[in-house]
Amino acid sequence: MKRIAVLTSGGDAPGMNAAVRAVTRAALAQGWEVFGVRNGYAGLLADTITPLLARDVGGIVQRGGTVLGSARCPEFVERSGRSAALGNLRSHGIDALVVIGGNGSQTGSAALAREGYAVVGVPSTIDNDLYGTDVSIGADTAVNITLEAIDSLRTTASSHQRAFAVETMGRECGYIALMAGIAGGAEVIALPESEIKPAEVAERLRAAYQRGKTHAIVVIAEGARCGIHELMGYYGAHRDSIGFELRVTRLGHVVRGGAPTAADRVLATRLGAAAVATLAAGRHGVLVGTACHDIVPTPLAEIAGRTRPADATLLEMARVMAV
Repeated sequence: MKRIAVLTSGGDAPGMNAAVRAVTRAALAQGWEVFGVRNGYAGLLADTITPLLARDVGGIVQRGGTVLGSARCPEFVERSGRSAALGNLRSHGIDALVVIGGNGSQTGSAALAREGYAVVGVPSTIDNDLYGTDVSIGADTAVNITLEAIDSLRTTASSHQRAFAVETMGRECGYIALMAGIAGGAEVIALPESEIKPAEVAERLRAAYQRGKTHAIVVIAEGARCGIHELMGYYGAHRDSIGFELRVTRLGHVVRGGAPTAADRVLATRLGAAAVATLAAGRHGVLVGTACHDIVPTPLAEIAGRTRPADATLLEMARVMAV
């Protein structure tokens, strides 16, 4: 192994930059040359591949987003697109590729691995739904950003005896809503993994009001079947019987735009260094993740197309705690 490249792909996640830094410096310590690919798989096709030195990745560990950029690349799904990407890598004499990203990104990694190229994946997605790791880069930061919003809203909700419905990111996986809702003491949590109807949400708010609570919080993942529109539509027709006034806050992309927490910086550094160590040991075609705090490799063939849902069994615990 003499030359490797690193790219970030898919939705940006806090900690991606720390992972790029770790890959670069760990590889340079091996005596290898390192190249950064701009704008993910699209950059492989466009041949935007440039050298990375230690100073090029200085001062980025604390920054959110990705300095390498990310972009959609439908052409990469086609074999012809991947062939062009591999041709560009080989024209630079690059022996291996480290891909930092989530489900779609690692599906791309698996496709390259099937075609015989040396690839190692690093899990990075705020949804924490990637198979092969207990936790993905960016998830801790996203939960903490959501939690900070919940804590702030709880203060004003109590001052005005209101309920707030907080929508956070999570189109197909409700991990962020679940963890932030539990940590924030939410009265109701709505996830894509577990159906809850607007009438049940309203009933829990009504019960909280009747128990003498001065406020209530509903945390909703954006992909929940009981979404903001459905809830507010029901509330509009039954507001007098619920007790609380209900307000909505939609967090949107702010959830994944913050500076990475210490946990995400450390995780990203460990996984980035582990990706290089895996290649140095002559192993590839795997995702390096964590299991019980240990670094574990999982074949990319087992990762592609699989997702890990949020643990909806925790919802009952959250309900009991909110009494």
